[in-house]
Amino acid sequence: MTAPQPDRAVVVGGGLAGITAALELADAGLGVTLIEGRPRLGGLAFSFRRGELTVDNGQHVYLRCCTAYGWFLDRVGGAGLAPLQRRLDVPVLDVARPGGPRLGRLRRTALPVPLHLASSLATYPHLSLAERASVGRAALALKGLDPADPALDGVDFATWLGRHGQSPRAIEALWDLVGVATLNATAPHASLGLAAMVFKTGLLSEPGAADIGWAHVPLGELHDTLARKALAAAGVRVETRTKADSVSRTESGVWQVRTGAETLDAEVVVLAVPQREAHDLLPYGALDDPGKLLDIGTAPILNLHVVYDRKVLRQPFFAALGSPVQWVFDRTESSGLTGGGQYLAVSQSAAGDEIDEPVAALRAKYLPELERLLPAARGAGVRDFFVTRERTATFAPTPGVGRLRPTARTNAPGLYLAGAWTATGWPATMEGAVRSGFSAAGAALAVLGRSHAHPLQEAA
Repeated sequence: MTAPQPDRAVVVGGGLAGITAALELADAGLGVTLIEGRPRLGGLAFSFRRGELTVDNGQHVYLRCCTAYGWFLDRVGGAGLAPLQRRLDVPVLDVARPGGPRLGRLRRTALPVPLHLASSLATYPHLSLAERASVGRAALALKGLDPADPALDGVDFATWLGRHGQSPRAIEALWDLVGVATLNATAPHASLGLAAMVFKTGLLSEPGAADIGWAHVPLGELHDTLARKALAAAGVRVETRTKADSVSRTESGVWQVRTGAETLDAEVVVLAVPQREAHDLLPYGALDDPGKLLDIGTAPILNLHVVYDRKVLRQPFFAALGSPVQWVFDRTESSGLTGGGQYLAVSQSAAGDEIDEPVAALRAKYLPELERLLPAARGAGVRDFFVTRERTATFAPTPGVGRLRPTARTNAPGLYLAGAWTATGWPATMEGAVRSGFSAAGAALAVLGRSHAHPLQEAA
């Protein structure tokens, strides 16, 4: 007797969502093909070569509470290459105060929530005593919110902060300091529901939730090289430089994904591509209102890359106040830079006003700012200055976006959606992307009648 063939699945898109869905489907015994239009995996968290450097297109970090992305790192064998801080410690440098630059730190202790941040907040020099007290009261009020409450989705975060006594300085020096980096939006342009999710989960759930981790190797090593190895070991066929031209279902119920080279038949298709691309591939009737996908806005991220001829920064990273500079990371070791210089990456979220600025204009603006922040940079030679731009880096977390984000399931049997823009409950992060892959694969396996434990529940 011929052994039954495994159910076939096609995953369209090789970002973190697609890789996760493909691994989960393959681990459950399906025959999986993953196609990706780019020559590499990893989506918008990737690396490229520039001379001797291996450059990440943008600085990506994750938090200890990002358990799904932690699972991903474990699954591809990369956890040791993207370690977490032992305890949250964020240097914050204010260069606008009248008395001259001042360094403060946001740190945690091992005390239970919310006492784990109490001593740091009490001594945070960038806020007045009254502002520190008001921040504590607002944090307690935030802890009482339910991020899943649809009513919160329609309110902007700035309005809520104003109602809870937060001064413009408190918003700048604390709420936006964290929110812009995690939401890719300032408080007036961020949904209260998503903001509440970020702050409750990261700062108010458990003491170590906000400890920061980042790749100490190029992102491509994690999201492409190691991911390919994990996919190959799971039996997934990976085809890069392969774009889906159409997705349709035959009268017999078989899905067909047409590429330029072949037609792939499948019982399960996961569309793990950006929302506009998913909209264009969806067959008629797959969603009740597919136009909602086109209403999900996008937000840009700008990254400035500076290679100095000497060491100018002794911290692994810092955040800035009183400057257009937001966050600065030392990427010297991970990039492979040699010769005694230092390579800094300046990460600028919510960068709509600057995303199309010429390189020369950005250089003229930001090199003096880095000298203002880093005295050691004054007089240092600049070996290289270049810019990477992601104009559609994330979905825009604007008020009302929650009602636009679809779940993994569609009206078409066997067709599922994945991507950080789907209804994960998270903003557009690596964590949200991996969680969406879990949801799409889990929904597919449930319909196929295959037993499947959610990875995070299994690990718990």
